[in-house]
Amino acid sequence: MPFDLAIIGGGAGGVLVAIHVLEQARPGDRIVLLEPDPQLARGVAYATTHAEHLLNVPAGRMSAFPSRPGDFVDYLRASGADADDPRVAGTYAQRRHYGAYLRQRLEQARSGSAGSLQVMHARVASLEADGDGVQLQFGSAPTLHARAAVIAVGNSARPLPARGATRLPPGQLLEAWDFDAVKRITPQAQLCIAGSGLSMVDTVLSLARAGHAGPIHVLSRHALLPLPHCSHAVSGFDPGTLLQQGLRQRMRSLRVAAAAAVAQGQPWQALMECVRPQVQQLWATLSCDDQRRFLRHVARYWDVHRHRIAPQVHAQLQALIERGQLRLHRGRLETVEPAGGRMRVQARMRDGRALQLDVDHVVNATGVEMRAQLMRNPLLSALLGSGQARPGPHGIGLDTDADGALLDAHGRPNPRVLVLGSLRIGSLWESIAVPELRVQAEQVAHRLLSPALRLEPLAG
Repeated sequence: MPFDLAIIGGGAGGVLVAIHVLEQARPGDRIVLLEPDPQLARGVAYATTHAEHLLNVPAGRMSAFPSRPGDFVDYLRASGADADDPRVAGTYAQRRHYGAYLRQRLEQARSGSAGSLQVMHARVASLEADGDGVQLQFGSAPTLHARAAVIAVGNSARPLPARGATRLPPGQLLEAWDFDAVKRITPQAQLCIAGSGLSMVDTVLSLARAGHAGPIHVLSRHALLPLPHCSHAVSGFDPGTLLQQGLRQRMRSLRVAAAAAVAQGQPWQALMECVRPQVQQLWATLSCDDQRRFLRHVARYWDVHRHRIAPQVHAQLQALIERGQLRLHRGRLETVEPAGGRMRVQARMRDGRALQLDVDHVVNATGVEMRAQLMRNPLLSALLGSGQARPGPHGIGLDTDADGALLDAHGRPNPRVLVLGSLRIGSLWESIAVPELRVQAEQVAHRLLSPALRLEPLAG
């Protein structure tokens, strides 16, 4: 029998969709969740099993449900994690707890739903729309028919942007998300981490927990580290005043407001918290030229202020820098090549000087790939190649309408195929973190299953 809804991707985004769909499902609704990984709710962010990797958002803001903001805190207390800490809502929980939380809430939604959920551990290779819905193909396996589909495939790692990277010996070039391999690095080894964002932070934390004593070189174009969160503070800044301004004026207004807050004894982080709920609207009201300028000149500075880390993690990084073990280099990576049993990293510094590092390992921490055509995902490649999808604004993500419906090569929406999460970054910019994902998941479920918006079910 055909399914009413196919959810493609079983990371945090796909599981959030499944939870909200099950909560709104009517008797007889059949949902299938398609994910090749044997364990759900892992993806990139929550695949870690290591205690040193913490959430980058306080637990009190990580609920899966917009209407129940304390739900994740309730889970932590019920599961015994920080159960006796009255301040748990303000703490930064271990990331491994969040995947377990989503899996538990999925099973609870499944057992209490009027609909049914089937989980298939398979990778979708292609999607074809037909008159009744969509056909999903799994390589040589039989097709699956669904009334509608949600694409929630999540993030993909960006390849190391250096000549020679594909020719490096196995074990010398590591991915930052391969936490176990990072921890197996010899304690005295010298290494270079390409990238200075959140993936680099995870790598350094894993190395520190494993007792690494060798030098750690961090190379990136800006050499900017993520900044820390602070204790809760409230700002009176009105982000609506930014909507009528261009990019240059907006950045000037934010700098002035941040300086004024600090002068009054308030943390600048309070200003960012005030602006965050309006980021999607702020992005959408920028002109196309200003969006390009933001991506070219502002994005990295924005990211380190917006995507902050736990204060204790930031303090740990600073301690490593102060004792000389963690060394930052501001430059562009050019080549990596074997050199006498080690690897030679060559880069061009911002002042024009050449930098050469001979190291034992290179760790790729350049972050997520935002261009769908380069994500090495068979489904996305098939959608783009067939004209059923087109790249999002500025070539990043997939293009969608305001409700998340996939746009084809001619800009026509397919109301039976919705897109969620990081693939909407070109249209929304802020579309990766849980506070945005849970809202999108709830909206997707409402659109596809509510009586007013529901498409006609397929014939059995």
